[in-house]
Amino acid sequence: MDSSLRENANAIVRQNDLSIEVLKYDKILVKQRRVVTILNSSGNSKVNAYLHYDENVNIKKLEAIVYNAYGKEIKKIRKNKFSDANAVDGFSLYSDSRIKYLDYTPTNYPYTIEYIEEYETSFTVNLPSWYPLDGYYTSVENSTYTIINDSNVEISLKTENLENYNIDVLSEYSFQAKNLKAIKPEQYSPSFAKIVPSVKATLKEFSMKGVKGVNSNWQDFGKWMNDKLIAGTQELPQAVKDEIKALTANAETDIEKAKIVYNYMQDKTRYISIQVGIGGWKPMLASDVDRLGYGDCKGLTNYTMALLQEVGVPSYYTVVYGDSNLRNIDDSFSSLQGNHVILTVPNKSDYIFLECTSQTVPFGYTANFTDDRDVLLIKPEGGEIVRTKSYKTEENLLDTKATIKLDAEGSLEAQVVMNSYGTQYGSHEGVQNETEKNQQLYYKDYWNYINNLEINSLDFTNNKDSIVFIEEVELKAARYAVKTGDRLLLQPNMFNRIETAPKRYKDRNLPFEVERGFTDIDEYIIEIPETLEVEATMNPVSIKNKFGEYIASVSIENNKLLYHRKFVLNKGAYTKDEYKEFRSFWLSVVKQDKSKIVLKTKP
Repeated sequence: MDSSLRENANAIVRQNDLSIEVLKYDKILVKQRRVVTILNSSGNSKVNAYLHYDENVNIKKLEAIVYNAYGKEIKKIRKNKFSDANAVDGFSLYSDSRIKYLDYTPTNYPYTIEYIEEYETSFTVNLPSWYPLDGYYTSVENSTYTIINDSNVEISLKTENLENYNIDVLSEYSFQAKNLKAIKPEQYSPSFAKIVPSVKATLKEFSMKGVKGVNSNWQDFGKWMNDKLIAGTQELPQAVKDEIKALTANAETDIEKAKIVYNYMQDKTRYISIQVGIGGWKPMLASDVDRLGYGDCKGLTNYTMALLQEVGVPSYYTVVYGDSNLRNIDDSFSSLQGNHVILTVPNKSDYIFLECTSQTVPFGYTANFTDDRDVLLIKPEGGEIVRTKSYKTEENLLDTKATIKLDAEGSLEAQVVMNSYGTQYGSHEGVQNETEKNQQLYYKDYWNYINNLEINSLDFTNNKDSIVFIEEVELKAARYAVKTGDRLLLQPNMFNRIETAPKRYKDRNLPFEVERGFTDIDEYIIEIPETLEVEATMNPVSIKNKFGEYIASVSIENNKLLYHRKFVLNKGAYTKDEYKEFRSFWLSVVKQDKSKIVLKTKP
């Protein structure tokens, strides 16, 4: 083994052979042999000795062999000794998917596990994908991927990043990776899936739980999803139809109706994960959601769609990758993708996207989870890829205003008002739902650089129509300014201070991204005692570059200091060579946020 494979590695995949034999459009045979050496306890999760199954899967072989550091076999685990559990245990009320997994506790490191699985399945909508590098801190000595097509069904392939890792293309459906070094995560780097090699495969004719489908393009696949997964699930009780029509009777536009329907759904239902139906993808009946008062993302979205249909408002069931990191449905490769469902309402030449699993999120708010990404609209005529709302840098605003009264000992009393918009709304509004004790702890952590902080009162306003969250905080802090003799050292940035910069890397390896930009504006009025005067103030600063902008200044009016600050971080994608400059910009912000004013006692 190449010794360089140990660098940054918690585990080394010695051999991983994945073979898929396509027997018919509705039957494939999958074989895998994976040998992985675990170097330390952090590598235990890389054993990956598990198999998802349901009634469509016939497990032919499942076993594991454990070897010690010298390659001696110390344990053999047969299929009946694998642990068996609900595949979404702890999160789902109903599930027809299970998992068999190896539950092994090592006594010494390193150790090696050889894992072998073989199974047939009639779930052929997607073939197993190949990610030779399946996570950080894992290197690969040898990995192969082979598809054997014994059917007359056409196969579609999507390969990514093969050339960057010298992947050998042995034939049209056969690939090999050798000596791939472990990747270490770096701050602001793109998602792992964006940077590693992969091969994805689908059949142009497939089966999902006995339902045949055709997948030549997104239009075909979307039409199949509409006809086989969604159609026939939206009938509602007559009483509900009458109720929702009465509630929307005076609404003048489709969007007004949609808002009423959305609020109705939020008030009436709650979210719970449900993995039943065709492969976990078919929504439960809208009538069942109405009767039970709960549903998962599929059920709640479908229920909202059914309600809108009753009042004549068109909407589309929409498949998305829901995650704080941006991830697109791959528009160039029609396949079963996504992990979440939202609802799309046409609005003239644009769309409004609705998150149906939250009882509190405002109408049309998608920031931080489903924003700025390609999604799949399921229309009766077929699928269509569109992009969700991108929240602009200037929209993602935190506007902080404060009036502060400082005494001669450096203690302060302040009234702080924070208005959060865009992505920053989502980062702040959750505090209103916490207990009073947790709210106190939240602000003491938020302003953890203020010693002796006491929160006197809190008031919140959540304006869901304009989507702004307002926090009004009254506080005090003894000896905030440092007293030295007859002088006080005062840091004017009291309530929005950047304390740390991104990590330094001697030799950065990965490019980096700022997925969402933001803007912070701070305006403080600091009243100082008549007995004090300004001896030295901070110099005005203005920094502007491709990464963002930073402006800060202090002006003096009688016995008041007026502090103004603006910090903008731009959205962008950059090369690894630009990281040093990016970090330098952050370091400048940290430095300027620590600027001080010197006050002294008047003679």
